[in-house]
Amino acid sequence: MDLLNVSNLTVSVVRQAHSAAIVDSLSFDLQQGQCLGIVGESGSGKSTAAMAIMGLLDSKSLNVSGKVIFDGTDLARLSPKEFRQLQGTEIAMIFQDPMSSLNPVLRIGDQIIECVQAHRRRNKKEAREKAVDVLTQVGMPDPEGMLERYPHQLSGGQRQRVMIAMAIVFEPRLLIADEPTTALDLTIQAQILELLKTLSRDLNMALILITHDLGVVSQMCDEVIVLYSGRDVERGPAEEVLEHPSHPYTVGLLGAHPSLDADDSRLTPIPGAPPSIWHRPSGCAFRDRCKHAKPQCAERIPSLFSTEREHHKVACLLNGDVSMERAIA
Repeated sequence: MDLLNVSNLTVSVVRQAHSAAIVDSLSFDLQQGQCLGIVGESGSGKSTAAMAIMGLLDSKSLNVSGKVIFDGTDLARLSPKEFRQLQGTEIAMIFQDPMSSLNPVLRIGDQIIECVQAHRRRNKKEAREKAVDVLTQVGMPDPEGMLERYPHQLSGGQRQRVMIAMAIVFEPRLLIADEPTTALDLTIQAQILELLKTLSRDLNMALILITHDLGVVSQMCDEVIVLYSGRDVERGPAEEVLEHPSHPYTVGLLGAHPSLDADDSRLTPIPGAPPSIWHRPSGCAFRDRCKHAKPQCAERIPSLFSTEREHHKVACLLNGDVSMERAIA
């Protein structure tokens, strides 16, 4: 049985009686212990999709439709109190910038203790012991001393470890990590990713990793979904998608990604910029940036279909012609 089922998740914003989708009909399944990467440029809808799954979007300004089923439970049917009990215990999220996620005027220990006591009836001594345990679990040096420090006294990597500690304090079954290595140097990035991989394995925890870095996807993920302008344009086993990309956008992302193994060190940027959600072109949203666009690409939005490789799907009227891999990259 799947741990998470997301079906036709759509997040729309309404302005002057007009509606535009930030995330459009996203569907996927996730099993216990599996890592799913959601990749795309800034503005593709990755973080919005994650916030919708977590139930953190403002319902007054955004319309959310579709189904999110967690362990057989439709999250839309939960009361606000039941949803809050689920957040942080069964489902947790690491946000993009740890400095803005931590309270600058509270000690690290106070923030973790508050997190523990918000979901479990524990006295301060028990909550402090749990805080020390979880900081030790994420590899924080001197966890006792770390409790007395303020966020500005920690390095970027240490702050991210604190955020991970707060997220896993109750050993959630699903962890969503939104760009967890943003603004970290390469050495610290590698340490944080290895920590997430270890925690996922040790806790049998499902992981949704939101990133724009295909190198992170290659290192971490079992499955990958490529988002462009709010829509799922390619998906499948991470190794298959990265080795045999079938959508021009995926190929473009790979062509713009530096590789130590490439004979030619020059990168190939994708021309143009993603369209505004209010001014998407008709048909395929990528067609204005695609070297292979044809007249029929403007006629309809392509649906996902299976390629010749098992479980590998692409939404492109070029029928996933992998010969374009050589033409674009």
